[in-house]
Amino acid sequence: MAKQKPQRKKPVYKRILLKLSGEALQGKLGYGVDPEVATSIAEQIKEIFDLKIDVACVIGAGNIFRGLQASQAGMDRSTADYIGMLATIINSMVLQDALEKIGVPTRVQSAIDVQELAEPYIRRRAIRHLEKRRVIIFAGGTGNPYFTTDTAATLRAIEIGADVILKATKVDGVYTSDPVKNKNAKKFKSLHYIDVLRKRLKVMDSTAISLCMDNKLPLIVFNLTKHGNIRRVVTGENIGTRVH
Repeated sequence: MAKQKPQRKKPVYKRILLKLSGEALQGKLGYGVDPEVATSIAEQIKEIFDLKIDVACVIGAGNIFRGLQASQAGMDRSTADYIGMLATIINSMVLQDALEKIGVPTRVQSAIDVQELAEPYIRRRAIRHLEKRRVIIFAGGTGNPYFTTDTAATLRAIEIGADVILKATKVDGVYTSDPVKNKNAKKFKSLHYIDVLRKRLKVMDSTAISLCMDNKLPLIVFNLTKHGNIRRVVTGENIGTRVH
């Protein structure tokens, strides 16, 4: 008697926004982009794309440039933030290349006008791309200094009507303190947004958290380094920390 193939779990979300840190692309290099890591992330995105989920992405630039750190070192804050926004366009192109090499159609939309490299961000066009089964990568932050890519991710998620933000990190959720530095740190299974603000937990910046809270947009923080975790989250497995 032939063995039955295990049924794949159905997704619990129709449209998601995946927030990636720039550091996710650097792997163990410590700086820049590791092509093998970019390919691995692209493969995980393809897994959920193949489940007929609408996928949008926002990626940071910490592997190339950090505007806040540069401003603290003496650079003009607006200038530093604009440089960081340009770095997100570089990372978005890296992710786009990795996705298209494995057959996933993509579009990069930038809040900063770079016509030779990306489309301008237009909300209706972004939604149309999603409807046509393309992965959208939002680059250039919000197009304004003083706003993080976390805020940009939240804003875009609300604009496109995403069901959830998936924040991919190096740890498996939100803890009472840094679990790398404090072995006694305790993990939260779920949190309310107001508790994140009151306890000043380093999930996202306060602007992003307030936007999520005001628009009732759930957030799941999970570990990206374990292959297959994106699929596990979108199919409803209880991993990471859910903020609601």
